[in-house]
Amino acid sequence: MKRGKKYIESAKLIDRTKLYDPAEAFETLCKASTAKFDETVELHVKLGVDSRHADQQVRGAVVLPNGTGKKVRTLVFAKGDHAKEAEEAGSDYVGAEDLVAKIQQENWFDFDVVIATPDMMGVIGRIAKLLGPKGLMPSPKSGTVTMDIAKAVNDAKAGKIEYRLDKQNIIHCPIGKASFGKEKLTENFDTLISAIIKAKPAAAKGQYVKSCAIASTMGPGIKVNTAKYL
Repeated sequence: MKRGKKYIESAKLIDRTKLYDPAEAFETLCKASTAKFDETVELHVKLGVDSRHADQQVRGAVVLPNGTGKKVRTLVFAKGDHAKEAEEAGSDYVGAEDLVAKIQQENWFDFDVVIATPDMMGVIGRIAKLLGPKGLMPSPKSGTVTMDIAKAVNDAKAGKIEYRLDKQNIIHCPIGKASFGKEKLTENFDTLISAIIKAKPAAAKGQYVKSCAIASTMGPGIKVNTAKYL
């Protein structure tokens, strides 16, 4: 694969054979992030589980202490007092059947997180096939199906992210922006990796964390040593 000059220069800063301590990894990443925009930093963790088995699923949500650096647009499905609560909490969109119709008829997806009260799940079921593939379907496990609407909206706005395995048993998550610097990125990493390790299924056998790497949008990957978290 042909790489650009900036990528090649950034790659020279990184020792591909080394497992970096988190703080050193983020310090190196920030030096290697040379794009003209504020690059997103992502964490990639390969786990020693099999996502094909229900008892080996790894999924959850966590609020990053320093957020993700992205403005999050929330859509809340609720009625009555809960709808009012969502509006007061600052949700970008609040509604019920009207929003379901808008999504169905206009293919409207100008939002990043969907939150709902439990009684609205039957209504949302009509658009499950539209929300699901985009990772937008609310669920109790991620805290987006709840009666505490204000907390869910505030958490989403503060930088709550959901983590889950893909078919290759890898978790991919944004953990901030390159402009955050070493300290804030390390804090976000600590919070997320600790949550993933805490979520280890009882059925998981052998080595749980197979590999861990971080990368900015345009930069090369950096391998991270997670031994101290295990």
